[in-house]
Formats: sequence, C-alpha cells, structure tokens
Amino acid sequence: MAKATKPRDFQSILSALKATSFEVSSAYAPYPAGSVLVSKYGAAAVLAANGATILDGPGASIHGKIAHLLDRGYQKFLSTEEYEIPATCTQLNAIHRFTEELKQVTGESIFFNQALGTTSDIYRYDRLKGHGTPDRQGARPWQSTASH
Repeated sequence: MAKATKPRDFQSILSALKATSFEVSSAYAPYPAGSVLVSKYGAAAVLAANGATILDGPGASIHGKIAHLLDRGYQKFLSTEEYEIPATCTQLNAIHRFTEELKQVTGESIFFNQALGTTSDIYRYDRLKGHGTPDRQGARPWQSTASH
C-alpha cells in the first residue's frame, strides 16, 4: 500500500518554488487576494492561497496574461481574450516542462496521459461546426425519404 503524503503548507510550497527557480509574484486583479502568479520558461499559472489549487493555467505567458492552449484539429493555438496566435514547438515544450515541475513541487497528481505531452485546454474542430444542429439540411442516412 502506498504511503500517504503529508500535505504541505502554502509557505513551504512557495519556498520550494523559489528554490527551484520559479518566479513567484502576487497575482493580478481578477484573482482572489493571496493568490500568486508562478512563472518559468515563458509559461505561467496562478495558485490559490492554499497552494495546492491551480486557479488559472498552466499556459504560455503572453503580454502579461496566461494564454490557454486551443486545439483546432489541424494546429494548436495560444489564446487570450485579445490574442490568438499559433503555438510553436518551443512554447508547447515550455508549457509541458513547466506543468510537470509545478505539479511535482505542489504535490498535485500527475496523470499518465498528461505526462505524455501537452494537453489542450479547449478543443474546437472546424469540421464539427454545425454538426448535430437541427437546422442542418438533408435527410440523415438512417432516415427514409419519400423516394425510397
């Protein structure tokens, strides 16, 4: 049976993050008081005041905001409220490396499928646009028509 790990307090998590070269600063306005912005490798995340909960991210840091990974089927993009830019291999590697190191320090679970590579926050495939909507024209293959 696996040993139960003792939960760490917020201050010990912050010192461990600083010791492993993470930049730690106060989070900006939309986040609750006491939350912190953690960044490294050009990626960032916002941690809640308890240290174990990730409020936003991990994602690439673009113009001081956390860009979420958007998968459009043919390519991944980094998306904020104002920007949507194609993600580069370097950015994807940075997000993946940042996420792995952050989870190790905070003690968050690392799942097998996420450890294999960078997973997207949002999936929007263009081929599925309008799929399954009632206003779609034509009969479905399983529906009979008057000509059959």
